[in-house]
Amino acid sequence: MKLQNKILLITGGASGIGRLMCRMALEKGARAVVVWDVNQSNMDAVVEEFSSLGKLYTFQVDVTSAEQIAATHAQMQQEGIEVDVLINCAGIVRGNATFDKQSLKDIDLTMAVNALAPMYVAREFLPAMIARNEGHICNIASAAGLIANPRMSVYAASKWAAIGWSESMRIELQESKSRVRVTTVMPYYISTGMFEGVQSRFLPILKPEKVARKVLRAIERNKIMLGTPLGYHFIRICQAILPLRWFDVFAKMLGVYSTMDNFTGRKA
Repeated sequence: MKLQNKILLITGGASGIGRLMCRMALEKGARAVVVWDVNQSNMDAVVEEFSSLGKLYTFQVDVTSAEQIAATHAQMQQEGIEVDVLINCAGIVRGNATFDKQSLKDIDLTMAVNALAPMYVAREFLPAMIARNEGHICNIASAAGLIANPRMSVYAASKWAAIGWSESMRIELQESKSRVRVTTVMPYYISTGMFEGVQSRFLPILKPEKVARKVLRAIERNKIMLGTPLGYHFIRICQAILPLRWFDVFAKMLGVYSTMDNFTGRKA
C-alpha cells in the first residue's frame, strides 16, 4: 500500500518514532496524518513543525480508554476523516524492577497501554476497513515480545501479548480473503529516550530515523513481520535450536540479560 493520498492514524504520534513517522508520511505525500497522543503540548509542537508539509489532525486521547477511543472516532467520522492506515505506536515501560517488586499500578498500566490499547483502537477502525476491503494496521511491538529479558517481565508480557494478537488478527483476515493487511514490528532498543540507560554489548541501539523509515517501508510493501536489526534474527535462531539452559548461557555471554541493569528511562 502506497502512502501517497492515504490518511494515517498514528497513536503516540507526538513523540519518538511516532513523531518521525508523522513527518515522513507527510513527506511521502499522505493526504493527512492524524495524531493521537495524551500530551497536548507535544502535539502542538508537531503541528507547528510539520503543518507546512501537509494536513495534520491532532486529538488528545487516552488509548487505554475504550470510551475515549469511540468518542474520538465518532468525532473524526463527523469531520469526514476515514483512516486508511492505523499505526499503533503508543507504548510505555515502567522501570527495571524485578517482578517481585512490580506495583499493581505499573502492571495494569503497562498491560493497558502496550497490549489492550492496540486492540481497542484496531477494533474501532477495523470494521470500516473490512467493509471497504482495504486498509492496513501496523502494530509496533518489541524484540522483547519474542526473547524474554530480566528486569522487564511485565513489559515483555505486554509485547508477547501484542504480537500474538496481531498475528492472530492477520491470519483471520487472510483466511477471510480480506485485503486488509497487518504488519507486526519487533524492534530492538531504540534511542528515543524511552530506554535511556540501557547498555547493549552485542546489538547496536537503533537510530529512531532508521526504524521509522523501515516501518513505513514495511507497510508499503505489505510486510507481515519486521524484526530489526539483522543480528536479532541470529539470536532468535540460537533460541530455537539451543536447549533453554544453553541459550541462557549464550544470552548472558552476549550481554542480552544485563541490558536493563542501568536503565533509567525517559526523564519526566
